[in-house]
Amino acid sequence: MTIRGKAYIAGIYEHPTRHAPDKSIAQLHAEVAKGALDDAGLTKADIDGYFCAGDAPGGVMAMVDYLGFKVRHFDSTDTGGCSYLVHLGHAAEAIAAGRCSVALITLAGKPRTGALPPRPVGAEGDFELAYGATTHNVYAMCAARHMHQYGTTSEQLAWIKVAASHHAQYNEHAMLRDVVTVEDVLNSPLIADPLHRMDCCVVTDGGGALIVTTEEIARSLKKPLVRMIGAGEAIKGPRGGHNLDLTYSAGVWSAPPAFEMAGVTPKDIKYASIYDSFTITVLMQLEDLGFCEKGQGGKFVADGNLISGVGKLPFNTDGGGLCSNHPVNRGGMTKLLEAVRQLRGEAHPKVQVPNCDLAIAHGTGGMLGIRHAASTCILERV
Repeated sequence: MTIRGKAYIAGIYEHPTRHAPDKSIAQLHAEVAKGALDDAGLTKADIDGYFCAGDAPGGVMAMVDYLGFKVRHFDSTDTGGCSYLVHLGHAAEAIAAGRCSVALITLAGKPRTGALPPRPVGAEGDFELAYGATTHNVYAMCAARHMHQYGTTSEQLAWIKVAASHHAQYNEHAMLRDVVTVEDVLNSPLIADPLHRMDCCVVTDGGGALIVTTEEIARSLKKPLVRMIGAGEAIKGPRGGHNLDLTYSAGVWSAPPAFEMAGVTPKDIKYASIYDSFTITVLMQLEDLGFCEKGQGGKFVADGNLISGVGKLPFNTDGGGLCSNHPVNRGGMTKLLEAVRQLRGEAHPKVQVPNCDLAIAHGTGGMLGIRHAASTCILERV
């Protein structure tokens, strides 16, 4: 059984809020679900599959009950920020197997309003917590190693933020809309050497949702046809320090099967949605996905190469997590949403990629320098 071309994205919605002190997390899930259903032209009675992750309050059973669904398939796989990319692949599997015909994937949360719950601790906790690992210093460790090994510079990383800011200026909902320069990034305070404040993503409330369905149902609706033609997922951990290499992510394993399934190569991609929790996250993933050789990411991203209309690989044209939205500190959902907008021709005219018929959405979940998952989805306009 193949899942290539079996899953069509019929509805999308990104919550416009970036700060929601007056809403519950469950309410945000309900609002993004309704938005995606309205976009698709469907009703909640059509939903027979539901996918959610650790951001869903009470878990999948509580959310199905709260949202009033009657489902015959559900999935609560949680791999952090890339959960929703993983969910798209799993939804395609379920649709291909006849387990459901209209699947909903939701994300929502409120980290800007209040602190996130404590991060779950695995079996490794007793050995690692004593050393004070935080999200910032773990990603900074990856950046420092990449710089040491390949000569990558802070100026090169800064170009990633610059590109995101050029796109965010056209997004009315973006949290940060000011265009910045390389100098602005380098002059922002150091958070964890060598990462500056502008190398870090925003923290936002909000969420988003996707409707995934069969070809038959998708063709009966009024939206442009966008289907998934390739998917891959992988996990990387430090394995007790055995053969530890901080300069690559699990994307080196999730990308090849996705490209093979899709029957395309990185050179064919017109638009890239790349998880951008930090600038180093983007640079490493671009290498791991095959857009450039390992160690050449710094040169690849420099001089505006990621800016739509300027460079050869437009990325995160909504402003991404670096400037627009990183709801629940989980950015995989928004990567899918903007990829679909580009393929539909619904991105802002100033950043819309001409003749965009092939896009990639890729993300990681967990912490890049320790253990994390990665998921790669290749989408096509039909």
